[in-house]
Amino acid sequence: MVESWLERAARTRPHAPAVNDLTYAQLLDRARRLRLDAGPGDRVALALAPGADFAVALHGVWLRGATAVPHDLRLPAADRPAADVVLDHAEPSGPPLPPGSRHDLDAVALGLRTSGTTGPGKPVDLTFGNLLWSALGSAVLLGVDPADRWLCALPLSHVGGLSILARSAIYATAAAVLPGWDTERVAAELRAGRASLVSLVPTTLARLLDDAALDRAPALRWALLGGAPIPDVLLGRTPFPVAATYGLTEAASQVTTFGHPLFCTRVTLEADGEILVAGPTVAPASGPLLRTGDLGAFDAGGRLRIVGRKADTIVTGGENVAPTEVEAVLEAHPAVAEAGVHGREDPEWGEAVVAVVVLRDGMRATAQELRDHCAARLARFQVPKDVRFATVLPRTASGKLRRAGLKSCG
Repeated sequence: MVESWLERAARTRPHAPAVNDLTYAQLLDRARRLRLDAGPGDRVALALAPGADFAVALHGVWLRGATAVPHDLRLPAADRPAADVVLDHAEPSGPPLPPGSRHDLDAVALGLRTSGTTGPGKPVDLTFGNLLWSALGSAVLLGVDPADRWLCALPLSHVGGLSILARSAIYATAAAVLPGWDTERVAAELRAGRASLVSLVPTTLARLLDDAALDRAPALRWALLGGAPIPDVLLGRTPFPVAATYGLTEAASQVTTFGHPLFCTRVTLEADGEILVAGPTVAPASGPLLRTGDLGAFDAGGRLRIVGRKADTIVTGGENVAPTEVEAVLEAHPAVAEAGVHGREDPEWGEAVVAVVVLRDGMRATAQELRDHCAARLARFQVPKDVRFATVLPRTASGKLRRAGLKSCG
């Protein structure tokens, strides 16, 4: 058992900014007086839009020892996870809780679903201990400044966004939660020096660099960049420090940052390259060893490099092709904004490599030109047999490529 993160933050830094315009004292007061009939063992659906009210509801649930189950409001009600109570408000109209709330580190804090890049997301329960160890491990690698302000434009129905609220409360630092992704607004916050940390995925970083002409971010210590393999050409265009990260819902967000495992996290590889994770951030239902389904390799410095998803591997003529390697080559072409690669059934080769490409505005390229570009940089069996063009690639709410949806593109 540990002292409530919110109570500790409000006790030590009552007037410090917590979430958006709320100080820690104000956030604690509203969370204590939240009208909510729930307690330990109850699962409370959070049916609120991202923002300060969501944070009030989240901490109000945690102060009562219950489990928060964030709902993605874009989904039909029938597709949302089951819960004992649905909370769609954050009005401080109930009797205040007495002080002295504590978190049982073995109790379930969050009921989530994975992002579902290859199918429907699976349920994952994370404990307060998982979240605490993740925050401590992240702090060891990224550092903590009391003046930090973490800009969050990620969905709060996924671990990437929720972990920002948990970390900020544990550190007693500020979180700035936007209602959703808005390229111009994120760029304006960064240009004005109103964020020291921001969480991005490659797609949102590319939008910042392409659409907003973001050339400076004077207060930014780190842009935590993950959610998908990161093209080198994208990193080369970035005018601020990037902390490349790899993580999963089942491991409470980050597993490695800068290629190095978080404090007390152990990462190993199976003979086929599958990444295995052990440590206190791993959800209890995953067992002592989390088989991620991701493929990786260690470089000469011991840093983990992500190769792709095990299930995504294309077997063509007996050779294995990692789609992410082909995508990285295609995205290095000056006319290509983004690319997605998948396997298509083929009577001769078993599977054929197929690419779906989105071109940059005002740029042109033919399928043969892109195949020639790949042929000069890849083995023959890796070169796409077919290149199709689309205006947008299918992605999950957290920005990950939904590879199963590529078959209907172009």
